Amino acid sequence: MSLVAWRSALLWLLLSPLPGNSVPVAASECEVTGTIEVAMQEDPLFTKAYVDLDEWRSEPVRHRYVHGGFEGTETRFSYYFPPKDQYRGRFFQYITPVPMSELVSQGSSGEDDKIGFSIDSGAYFIETNGGGRSQTGKPGANVDPTISAYRANAAAAQYSRIVAAQMYGCQRPYGYAFGGSGGAYRTAGGMENTEGVWDGAVPYVIGSPMAIPNVFTVRSYALRVLKHKLPGIADALDVGSQTDPYAGLTDEEAAAFTEVTKMGFPLAAWYVHDRLDLHGFAALFAGVLMADPGYFSEDFWSKAGYEGFEPPLSLKAASITHRTSVKSLVTAEDAEQSGLKRAMQGGSSKGLADDAFKDMIGDASYKQPMAIELASVPDNEILGSDIFVRSGAASGQTLLATRELVGNYLLVGDEASAVLAQLKVGDEVEINNLNFLASQTYHRHQVPAEGYPVWDQFRDGEGKPLYPQRPLILGPLFTMAAAGTVPTGDFKGKMIVLSNLHDTEAYPWQGDWYRRQVETRFGADTNTHFRLWYTDRANHGDRGQQLEPTRTVSYLGVLQQALRDLSAWVEKGVEPPATTNYEVVDGQVKMPADANARGGIQPVIRLDANGSKRAEVAVGEPVTLLASIEVPRGTGQIVEAAWDLDGSGGFSVPVALNKAAGETLTLKTQHSFSAPGTYFVTLKVASQREGDTNTPFALVRNLERVRVVVE
Repeated sequence: MSLVAWRSALLWLLLSPLPGNSVPVAASECEVTGTIEVAMQEDPLFTKAYVDLDEWRSEPVRHRYVHGGFEGTETRFSYYFPPKDQYRGRFFQYITPVPMSELVSQGSSGEDDKIGFSIDSGAYFIETNGGGRSQTGKPGANVDPTISAYRANAAAAQYSRIVAAQMYGCQRPYGYAFGGSGGAYRTAGGMENTEGVWDGAVPYVIGSPMAIPNVFTVRSYALRVLKHKLPGIADALDVGSQTDPYAGLTDEEAAAFTEVTKMGFPLAAWYVHDRLDLHGFAALFAGVLMADPGYFSEDFWSKAGYEGFEPPLSLKAASITHRTSVKSLVTAEDAEQSGLKRAMQGGSSKGLADDAFKDMIGDASYKQPMAIELASVPDNEILGSDIFVRSGAASGQTLLATRELVGNYLLVGDEASAVLAQLKVGDEVEINNLNFLASQTYHRHQVPAEGYPVWDQFRDGEGKPLYPQRPLILGPLFTMAAAGTVPTGDFKGKMIVLSNLHDTEAYPWQGDWYRRQVETRFGADTNTHFRLWYTDRANHGDRGQQLEPTRTVSYLGVLQQALRDLSAWVEKGVEPPATTNYEVVDGQVKMPADANARGGIQPVIRLDANGSKRAEVAVGEPVTLLASIEVPRGTGQIVEAAWDLDGSGGFSVPVALNKAAGETLTLKTQHSFSAPGTYFVTLKVASQREGDTNTPFALVRNLERVRVVVE
C-alpha cells in the first residue's frame, strides 16, 4: 500500500460538515503546510466519514464525545475531546488486541480510566472497533488483515484531526498510539506501515513473530508434565527458599522444566501455575489444526522423532478418548440459582491485553446454552480436548473444551452457537484430547532459521534441528494476520516498548527481540528513536486490580508515564529515561539489582527480615523488617508505601510519607506472629514523576517480599 499525502481527501474532510454545533472549517481558513501538515494515507476504503453522535458529557471527566464511522465499512470510532483550556495539542489512541467495540474504555475508573488519563495529560482520546469483528485477522480468514491491523485505526486518527481543528484551531495534533499483546503487534504494525498518522507509539507486552502458537504449546507441555510438582517448584523459586526447584523431579520432569525455562517462561512467575489455562490458544488452536492437519492426524503418533511415536508413560496416562451422551443443556438463566453461576461468570472482554481473546471466541447470551451436562466424564482433566458430536443433528461438529469440567458440566460460549443450536439431549459425544496433547510439543518442530536463540536448545552441534520440521513455520502467519505485516523494526517516529519480567503470555525476551530489529534498522541512531523498559513484578494483564496482589503490581503507571514521556520526546525533544539495562540468558531476562544500574523508571526495593530474605523465629518473637527504596535518578519521587504483614494482600499498614519522600527512602518496623507457619511479608511502593500524591495516574509501582518461618 502506497504511503503518500492524501491531499484530496484532506480537502474533502476539511469541507465536510459535522452535526450538532460543529462549524465546518474551510480549506482557506486552515493552512496545512510545513510541520503542521496533516499527512493523510491514500486508502480508497475510507473515503467518507460521518458523525452520528456529538455531545458533551461529564463522566469520567467533562469532555465532548463524538461517535461515528466511515460509510461503506463497519469501522466505527469514538473521540473524547477535553475542554479547550485543558487541551495541549495531542491525542492518545488505544489499539485493542483484536477488533472490538469502540466503546470498551467507557466505564473505567482510577488508573484504569484511559479517557480520564488522556484528558489529564492534555490529550484527546481515540478508540475504534478496528474495522469490525468481521475483519478479525486469523489464518484462513477471508479478510484483508491490514484493515483491522492499522488501516481502520489510521483512518480514524486522521479524521479526528479534522474534528479537532474545528474545536481547537488548525494546528496539527500530535498523535500517539498504544496497545498491548495483540494490540502491540497492531501498534507496531501501524508505525511500520503508515506515515504521518502517529508521531510515536507505546507497544506493550509485545510478542515476536514466533510467539504463536509456541509460547502456549510449551507452557501447556510443562503444565501437563509438571502438574503435581508445580506447587513445590513455585515455592522453591520464591524468596527465602532453601530448596532446589529440580529437587524431586524425574528425568522427564526435569527435562520439561529446562525446556520451558529456556523457551522463556519466566521462572519467577510459576506461582501463577494454578491460574494458567488455554488463554489465547483457545482462539488460535483451530487455526493451527487447519494449517497443519497432517501433524495431528498422522505424523505425531506414527513417525519417529515425534513425542507420540514412542510416547512416555505421562503422555499415555494423560490421553482421553471418552464416549458419553448429553444429559441436559443449561442456559445462564437456568444456572442463575445453581452452583454453576460463578463458574459461568468468566466475564466478557474489556479490550485489555489479557482478555481480548474472549472476544474472538465469544461470550454466551443469557438465553443460549452455556453448559452441557454429560452423562459421564473422564477422570483426567479435559482442558483443550475436542468434543466430537457423534450422533444427532450436530453429528460431525466439534467443540473445544476451553475450561475444565464443573462436576459433570462442560462450560461453553457462543463460539459454539451453531453446534449448540442443533444439539439435543441424548446425542452422543466423544471427549478426545489427542490433538491437544500433540500440540504441546509442536514448538520443537517449528525451529526458525535464525534470530531466536530460545530455539537453540532444539539444534545439534552443527546447528541442525534435532526433531523433524514441519513444512510451514506458523508463527509469522499468525503475526501477519494480527498485524497485517511481520514486524521489522523499521518505523517512523519514536517508540517506547514495555515488557514485563513476570509475563506468562508474552515471554519477556520478546521485547529484546524487537529491540534487535530496531537496532538492525537504525544502528547507531537507535537511541534517537527507541526505548525498551522492563517492569519487574508485572504480568500480562493491563488492569489495576491484581489477582496476586502480594506478588504482582499493575504496570499501568509505567504505560501512562511512557505516553507522557513519549509526547515530551516528540514535541519538545526531552529525552526519556534510557533503555533498561538487562541481559537475556537461556531465555530468561535478568536485570541489575541497583535502581540506577538497572535504569528504566521503576523503583527498586531491598527488603530484609532480620538481615536476610528468610527469617526463622519463634511464636511471638519480633522480626525486624528493614527496607530501602530507590527510584532511578530523575524519574520521580516515592509517593506511596504500604505493608502486607499477614499475606492477605490487603496492604493494611500504610506508611506515612512526607508530601514528597524523594528518590530514596528507608523504612524500618517490627512485627511478631502469634501462630506457627510460613509467612510472606510484602512491601509495595509507588513513585510518581512530579511527586503528586493525589493523582491515580502514572504511579509506577513495585513490591518486594521476605519469608518468615515461625516455629
